[in-house]
Amino acid sequence: MSSHSPALPGPPEGPTRRVAARYAAVVAGRRSKWAVLALWVLLIAVGGSLAAKLGEVQDNDPQTWLPADAQSTRAIDVAERHFAEKDTSTAVVVYARDTGLTDADLAKVEADRGALRANGVAVGDTGPAVLSDDRKAVYVSVSLRTDTSDNTVLGDSVDDLRETARHGAPPGLEVRITGEAGDIADFIDVYSGMDGALLGATLGLVALLLLVTYRSPVLWLVPLLAVALGSQVASGVVYLLAKYAGLVVDGQSAYVLIVLVMGVGTDYALLLVARYREELRRHADRHEAMAYAVARCLPALAASAATVALATLCLVFGSMNSTRGLGPVVAVGVVVVFLAMTSLLPTLLVVLGRWVFWPFVPRHEPDAAAGSAREPVRRSAWGRVAGLVGRRPRAVWLAAVAVLAALLLGLFGVRTGQTQAEMFTKDVDSVAGQRLLSAHFPAGSSAPADVYVRDTGAAAAKASLDQVHGVNEATVERSSQGWTHLAVVLDAAPDSGTARHTVERIRDALRGVPGDPVVGGQSAVALDTSNAQGDEEALLIPLILVVVLLMLVALLRALVAPVMLLLSVVLSYGSAVGAAVLLFHALGYPHIDRGLLLFGFLFLVALGVDYTIFLMTRAKEEVALRGHREGVLTALTVTGGVITSAGLVLAATFSVLAVVPTVGALQQGLLVAVGVLLDTFLVRSLLIPALSLDLGPRVWRPGRPEADAPSAPPRFTETAPEHAHH
Repeated sequence: MSSHSPALPGPPEGPTRRVAARYAAVVAGRRSKWAVLALWVLLIAVGGSLAAKLGEVQDNDPQTWLPADAQSTRAIDVAERHFAEKDTSTAVVVYARDTGLTDADLAKVEADRGALRANGVAVGDTGPAVLSDDRKAVYVSVSLRTDTSDNTVLGDSVDDLRETARHGAPPGLEVRITGEAGDIADFIDVYSGMDGALLGATLGLVALLLLVTYRSPVLWLVPLLAVALGSQVASGVVYLLAKYAGLVVDGQSAYVLIVLVMGVGTDYALLLVARYREELRRHADRHEAMAYAVARCLPALAASAATVALATLCLVFGSMNSTRGLGPVVAVGVVVVFLAMTSLLPTLLVVLGRWVFWPFVPRHEPDAAAGSAREPVRRSAWGRVAGLVGRRPRAVWLAAVAVLAALLLGLFGVRTGQTQAEMFTKDVDSVAGQRLLSAHFPAGSSAPADVYVRDTGAAAAKASLDQVHGVNEATVERSSQGWTHLAVVLDAAPDSGTARHTVERIRDALRGVPGDPVVGGQSAVALDTSNAQGDEEALLIPLILVVVLLMLVALLRALVAPVMLLLSVVLSYGSAVGAAVLLFHALGYPHIDRGLLLFGFLFLVALGVDYTIFLMTRAKEEVALRGHREGVLTALTVTGGVITSAGLVLAATFSVLAVVPTVGALQQGLLVAVGVLLDTFLVRSLLIPALSLDLGPRVWRPGRPEADAPSAPPRFTETAPEHAHH
């Protein structure tokens, strides 16, 4: 910035402002902007090629997500060491005919068993053909090759199995692939190519919203390009961490990365471009205008990015690999997109010049450059909202709390635990196969519970299992290494709550049995996952709250305001869950995966506090100029439009998750969208400013920003300073 630039009204300069000013001078400098642009071209060239490989390092096998000390994890280890070949998964091929199986059908089944062994699709021998009592269905268990480092191995194995089983099948014979391998293959198939579809859908939606916001045929392209390129660099970094640093990346974290980066990046762009537009009226030189815009926006944007990144990094203390992996993935995405929006975007805008705003090109207005920050100008819709808050602050915040409290009633409708059939928004082969099995066999036939015990305790274990309610039968297999495997067929479907309760009873029955018995299998995996998620909630939710509180204290240099903000976003989170649950019931998806609660808490607290950060940092700046009441109301007025646009963009981008054909993705997107809208229109617009007015200047304690305000600040008149935007 040149030495003759007019001083921007605001609090006294400090270390944070000086750092922000130096950073802004680099990204908006006349010569340095070209170096910044060259650096991003290099990052994009490398990151773009690596981002395309992200799908190669995804691991969607649920068993690899489990804690190392879970019984089901230890059961997998025993099985691989003493019974099954490593890297295998069991598929169940179900053949059914409503009118009863014919001789040709049964001959086809036997021919397939031989063909699967001969063509190498099956690993080892296939299981026997098991005929139902009504002779309308038969199933065969087949071990398939898998590889946790390459999803295509299992997917190809299941495809080969399906092709063999369906080729030459007699007309009218229904053939389905289910079991553990079928389940995993369907998830792999659902997420295959979804990164591109999600990116395309998100880009399209963001483009539309930016076009409506800016009303310019050109301007919307610049932030969209910057955020899209930033997203590619972030995906490239995540790929490197997954490939060489052991980061666990699954389908969920990959699509959350895309949506979050696009939503948060667009939010940052909206805030920066709004401030840049105003500074262009105050400065004849666009480089100076951008430097002022970046310097003034940077502290709030940095605080926002740091809060989200540190809150998500708390997930590394989770017990499940999928949870631990999600934290660094999101943190990397947020940090990269923050850097893109505060360096690449300003550089592009400065290079392109004022014309990019056409047809509403902001012209230099000398009067605006010389004007006082306290000088009110035109009326606005948000000025009227601020006027309402200013007239009846206590009534406003009590009404807002009442609405949020009413939405909390929806929490009574929370139903955790999804079966396989409830996980997809479309019918898939494994679900159809499980329905066939449940209609003709014990529902647990597709995935028996696995009990492993040393030979010394095998007899006692078998006797105990025979007494457990919910156990249909248990077959015995011995290894040559002193271990016995009992395959326990349950009466309930393996992914049901009833099956999980049966596993709990089995573990209780085996507690006193010698031989170190462990219980694994699909039902045990579901049980251990649910228990681990409960442990994570108890640990991570308080930890995230502490991190967010400390960030707010450091940013605002106050104690009362951070506590107020934190309580508001927690209340908002509970209300969002309640409202979302009602919506889930209305859509026909009443059951949620328990992990959604932690996912929702993390993103709604971390993202929800963003908008209050933008509001309160501006409020603190205005309070030092105008006094407490006028400062808070002015901050609400001048940040209202841009923050509301940002909230709508973020909510809309998360709603794009509905294109993923899983119920979990749909529910995640809707929960975050509902929560962001509540934060945008109720918490940030009404609750926080009204509470701040009701509490008075003590909201900033122990700081006193109002101490520097003039003794007789201008009365708030439902107007906004011309330059004001965060």
